[in-house]
Amino acid sequence: MLHRLVFRFVKPYYGLLVGVLLLQMLAAVASLTLPTLNAAIIDDGVAKGDTAFIWQRGALMLIVSIAQVAGQVGAAFCGARFAMGFGRDVRAALFDHVLKFSTREVNKFGAPSLITRNTNDVQQVQQLLLMGCVFIASAPLTAGGGIVMALREDMGLSWLILAAVGALGAIIGVLVAFMTPLFRANQERIDNINRVLREQLSGIRVIRAFTREPSEHKRFQAANNDLMTLGFKIGTLFSLLFPVVNLILNLSTTGVMWFGGERADVGDIQVGQLQAFIQYLMQILMSVMMATMMLMMLPRAQVCGTRIMEVFETASSVTEPANPVMQIVSKGRIEFRDVEYRYPGAESPVLQDLSFTVEPGTITAVVGATGAGKTTLVNLIPRLADVTAGSVLVDGVDVRQLDQDLLWAHVGLVPQKPYLFSGTVASNLEYGKPEASEDEMWSALRIAAAETFVQERGGLDSSIAQGGTDVSGGQRQRLSIARAVMKRPDVYVFDDAFSALDVATDVEVRSALVKETRQAAVLVVAQRVTSIKDADQILVLDEGRIVGRGTHAELLTNCPTYAEIVASQLSAEEAL
Repeated sequence: MLHRLVFRFVKPYYGLLVGVLLLQMLAAVASLTLPTLNAAIIDDGVAKGDTAFIWQRGALMLIVSIAQVAGQVGAAFCGARFAMGFGRDVRAALFDHVLKFSTREVNKFGAPSLITRNTNDVQQVQQLLLMGCVFIASAPLTAGGGIVMALREDMGLSWLILAAVGALGAIIGVLVAFMTPLFRANQERIDNINRVLREQLSGIRVIRAFTREPSEHKRFQAANNDLMTLGFKIGTLFSLLFPVVNLILNLSTTGVMWFGGERADVGDIQVGQLQAFIQYLMQILMSVMMATMMLMMLPRAQVCGTRIMEVFETASSVTEPANPVMQIVSKGRIEFRDVEYRYPGAESPVLQDLSFTVEPGTITAVVGATGAGKTTLVNLIPRLADVTAGSVLVDGVDVRQLDQDLLWAHVGLVPQKPYLFSGTVASNLEYGKPEASEDEMWSALRIAAAETFVQERGGLDSSIAQGGTDVSGGQRQRLSIARAVMKRPDVYVFDDAFSALDVATDVEVRSALVKETRQAAVLVVAQRVTSIKDADQILVLDEGRIVGRGTHAELLTNCPTYAEIVASQLSAEEAL
């Protein structure tokens, strides 16, 4: 999965990668040249007392060293540009892909996991690529060249290279095999701690209201300790790497000095050559160690790459049509034809056999018990989910055939759980109409009975916290209503959007909306019967089916389910 992710986004950076390779080759050649030059200084300069030769080769070593530094710095610069650009592109593409998900796909992964995949997981892959360009790209060049150069110095000590590299590779292979499953578990525990923290921050009022701080503290501590314990295991295995490498380096050096000294005694090798062989052996082992560091990072990056690709390879159940309808006659007529909706794996559908029409200039209300399918019905209109049978039509066109931007431009939705974005009142209203003037904003706020409290907060530029947590539930609903009004859509959908309003404010908002939505089709999901008594059509849902249809007066006489709902909320006199 990791290689597929890299190949998917690497194309714009081929030039930088070529630069990394060429510069690392320059650095590797320079690095491999230095021990040979040093050996010549020892054997042909120091041993013979030739000062001019020492100065000459010393100057050449200085030039080669400068070339090595320049190559490594240039490679690091190109590698950093590639890795950072790659991470940016993956995050942007992942964000755009998730935005296309329906509620079904978001629930499948969960918001905490999607956040982790777009942040920590991308960062791990990005870090691997950076290390690969800065350090690892030169490792095979240096290791391969070092072996050749070392054998040129003395073939008799070649077995030491084989033994050292073999021992180091075997030990590292065992460590990597143990760490791969631990890295996968580590990412899952990061998901878990994100989930717990997100729940606690979002539900802080509930936690305090029910004095659940101690238990929530324990729950976070449990998730935190799980992550810490696993981190200890990973850290323990990782900490074995450097002692093992140092041990093998020191044993290798000792072996070269021991066996090389004997060969130097009998004249099979000169002192400078022996010194060069030791330096080449160090370069080989250091290259193996750098490659090992990449191998230690590789399992975690592979896990992260797999998690990222899982998101990319999950197609949204709500897809853009191949040849979308780009224009419709704007009337605002909604029609449900034999609609059924079933969640994946569910035994029975949530909605079934739904057929009704909402005409322009009329108000249709939907009532029913909790779990009757009211919100699911509402979500089918703006394609937050797609029907599993039947069809939903807007102005005579199936919503699945409409261009999504065109559909959303025709529908103004106020969801059951209104959400405000961090920013200002104005920036939130601009979601309804980006180019709106201040007069248009104040007009929408007046319709939603939000003008007074916005003025008290400091006007359109007053700040709004993420989620609208710094305003009351009723104020959030009114701002969400104002945001929908800003669109001036042909279809208004209010999903229990007045539940947090007091009776007086409810009446005020509805009266203003009647005038505003006179030409539009309005679909209202409501719990309070008093809010829908004057609707042109009331649909009564029970277990996903329409069990009653008509006006308030008609349903009181011919729909027992509706009569029970009314009786539970109103007295006999109020119900009439």
